Amino acid sequence: MKTLNKIILESIGQALQQLRGNRLRSFLSLLGISIGIFCIIGVLSAVDSLEDNVRGSLEKLGNNVVYVKKWPWADASDNWWNYMKRPNPDHEDYEAVLAKSRYATLTAYHVVVGFKTLKFNSNSVEGAVLIGASEEFSDMFKLEFEQGRYFSPAEYYYGANKIILGHKVAEGLFGPLDPIGRSIKLSGRTYEVIGIIEKAGDDLINPLDFDDCIIVSYPNARGLANLKANQIFDATVTVKASDNVSLDILKDELTGILRAHHRLKPKQEEDFSLNEMSMIASFMDSFFGVLNLLGWLIGGFSMVVGGVSVANIMFVSVKERTNIIGIKKALGARRYMILLEFLIESIILCVIGGLMGLFFVFLITKALTAIIGFDIYLDLGNIMVGIVFSVIIGVIAGFIPAMQAARMDPVVAMRQQ
Repeated sequence: MKTLNKIILESIGQALQQLRGNRLRSFLSLLGISIGIFCIIGVLSAVDSLEDNVRGSLEKLGNNVVYVKKWPWADASDNWWNYMKRPNPDHEDYEAVLAKSRYATLTAYHVVVGFKTLKFNSNSVEGAVLIGASEEFSDMFKLEFEQGRYFSPAEYYYGANKIILGHKVAEGLFGPLDPIGRSIKLSGRTYEVIGIIEKAGDDLINPLDFDDCIIVSYPNARGLANLKANQIFDATVTVKASDNVSLDILKDELTGILRAHHRLKPKQEEDFSLNEMSMIASFMDSFFGVLNLLGWLIGGFSMVVGGVSVANIMFVSVKERTNIIGIKKALGARRYMILLEFLIESIILCVIGGLMGLFFVFLITKALTAIIGFDIYLDLGNIMVGIVFSVIIGVIAGFIPAMQAARMDPVVAMRQQ
């Protein structure tokens, strides 16, 4: 054990001596390792941060929810014309599911009618996205209100002229004024503002971003547009599974309910799509896998260059210390001791290069987080990956020079000057 500790300490000393004695050569050689680790860990950190952000955003929609829509989320085929001819899910589909589903704990419906202009006194906001929503919409999407509330049952049932505004819409119309209870104009009608939805977060992908939206009850929306026409932007029946009910069971039930409601014959294809978050997750897995592969390829080339550079340093180190190696072997040093000495020295050099690369990654992640406002982080797992790969490159780069040193004949070695 004492011998091993002595070898390790001597190897660390020799590695530091190499760095001090040949600073430019060592720096240029270790730069390849640093760039390789920087590329690999930089990409891994960026992808991990992006993936966590995206998956966290999508989880807000719920992993136990089925979205009945006209278009499928995960079909990359050329069937777009068939999907285009499909009808949008309508309110009757929602009522059928609400009445017949045994496995749903919550069912909601909403239509995206289009872009509207709102006016308050001399202020106006253009391009606000109008949504006609069912009573359960707030519970389904967990709306959080900065001020006010959602529609009461009576307001919903009678289609009262009440409206809920997104944060940006309210800010554009009212500025510092309190918007609750004030009247605005929408499509020639007067609406009372009853709620302001909380500002969306800073997630890279925010599926629940209602900042530019305005929401009215579905009965009220029927007076603003022809919701049975196929000209609305989007419509969705959203169904949340009961506890202990799998999405496959719920989807089978919904397929039966909607096929019967649409009066489809047994051999006819469905004219609706049942979507779930796992479809997007599968696409994301492939996307992030490609990004990671690119990071490994770019970093791999740099690591090869860096490994060759470190191997060159080690060959030079062996040549410069040939005489010392001969003396050590003459005094009884075993082959494995010489081998370990040079392997550890190579590993130390590569780890130093790897730590330099990790430090650059840390600086870049902090700078990017401050600039773009999106949290990019370097976690412990990626740090360990960087160090482990530095060690592996150190072993590979130092093995041949170390074997060359270990196999030297002591007499011949001592004669070298």
